[in-house]
Amino acid sequence: MPTECTEVQVRPGAEGDLDALTAIYNHYVRETAITFDTAIFTSEERRPWLLSHPEDGPHRLMVATEAESRRILGYATSSPYRPKPAYVTSVEVSVYVAPEAGRRTIGTLLYDALFKALAGEDVHRAYAGIAQPNEASERLHARFGFRHIGTYREVGRKFGRYWDVAWYEKEL
Repeated sequence: MPTECTEVQVRPGAEGDLDALTAIYNHYVRETAITFDTAIFTSEERRPWLLSHPEDGPHRLMVATEAESRRILGYATSSPYRPKPAYVTSVEVSVYVAPEAGRRTIGTLLYDALFKALAGEDVHRAYAGIAQPNEASERLHARFGFRHIGTYREVGRKFGRYWDVAWYEKEL
């Protein structure tokens, strides 16, 4: 069930989105410390990631598109928090917005759709790790009721320096 806001539509992700989603993610790999991946991906390398987010269940992929052009503006995911069985009711969430689509409330629309989709699932907590500094992401997560639970200091090294990651949680 798509969510609409004037010119933006949010829907579950599909295989046909793979190239555009890979391009968005690769921007953040190349240009930012928002992700700790350090090498860009081909679409084929990202295919298993896409397929691990079906249209139902606790691990979702929501995609925002321009209603008329269908151009992908960003995406949000809920993914396994950790691989061990006792973590099955926890998810890690993230949002990536196309660089040219910033400041259009795309992240808000994506998280709204994602959390509505998760409402009927057996998910107890959502976690988000935010590389520091990232005030926009912190504001987005606060808007959805996430609270800061701790910071891993200098946990990742990228671009020749160490980065902190602040962790946030939300009860679902």
